[in-house]
Amino acid sequence: MVARTSRQPPPQVDRQAELQAHALELLASLGDVRARRMFGGVGLFLEGRMLALIAGEVLHLKADAQAQPAFAAVGSQPFSYATKDGPRTITSYWSAPDAAMESPAQMRPWALLALDSALRAAAASRQAAPRKPHATSRQPSASKPGAGSAAARKTGKSG
Repeated sequence: MVARTSRQPPPQVDRQAELQAHALELLASLGDVRARRMFGGVGLFLEGRMLALIAGEVLHLKADAQAQPAFAAVGSQPFSYATKDGPRTITSYWSAPDAAMESPAQMRPWALLALDSALRAAAASRQAAPRKPHATSRQPSASKPGAGSAAARKTGKSG
């Protein structure tokens, strides 16, 4: 019988899992924040809206143009990643301030900025989405043969 060795996850996976658990604890005051794996990282969602992401060992919070100056003022950096064409920066997510990572109370104002940014993005998306034309429902004319409801046709009664 061959002895099996247990496979240990890479250290980065362990640290990312620890950061995920910590981030969920920090954001819990907002409500039922859920984690979902995506693109090698983790997205953090509240009521279906993404308000943070974990990439590598960094928690990034959603920040629109209105919230970005607050993040920049405390030295946070926009999310960036490497591509074959060089680094790509996504300015809609910024690293959580170091002090905010210390406790839920210190995270709360930053989490609220992220939530407000996510809500504004959702509202803008709804306004920008093209509206589908409403289907017109035509009522069968009583003067045409076979007109009327299906139930009336089945029973032989006209409506």
